[in-house]
Amino acid sequence: MSLKLLLRRWIWLVVAALVSFAVLYWLDQKLKAETGFGTVDLQGLPTGLDYKRIFAAWIDRPHAAAAGFNLGFDYLFMLLYGTAFYYSAIVAREAFAPKRGTLRRVLSYLAIVPVLGAVADAAENAFQFWMLNTGATDAFADAAARATGVKDVCFIVGLLLLAAAVPGYVKLVRPVKEQTSD
Repeated sequence: MSLKLLLRRWIWLVVAALVSFAVLYWLDQKLKAETGFGTVDLQGLPTGLDYKRIFAAWIDRPHAAAAGFNLGFDYLFMLLYGTAFYYSAIVAREAFAPKRGTLRRVLSYLAIVPVLGAVADAAENAFQFWMLNTGATDAFADAAARATGVKDVCFIVGLLLLAAAVPGYVKLVRPVKEQTSD
């Protein structure tokens, strides 16, 4: 893949991830304003009783449908942020480790971490959606909480990769000054 295509894809993925996050945030805040709980409040709950308390607030069909939609829409966000963070690692790698070496290898390996985080996020949502539809249990609550922990660590790594990709992008797109001999 050409450098120009890499940078273009990275920009579009970051923008798309930000837009999908904004939409998801707005939808979740709307649900929280109406019921007292948003889908974000499900993250990291330790027991089935905690889930049941939130699900009881969503007992009305429109609220349960909104919660289900939010959990489903989050899958689009997962795909976008996982891919954007992956490309962030590649942009940082190309900018700061253009030649073979340890740093290039580390950045290549780190690129997969946000993808694993998106997979953990998908598992978290699947457990939550399952509990929303079939009833919450401590076992599923524990599984969802563990997936949340993995997702959170991987997401932080992704944010760090994004932070490294921004100056990397600037480095890669700025014109190279021609060397002049005196």
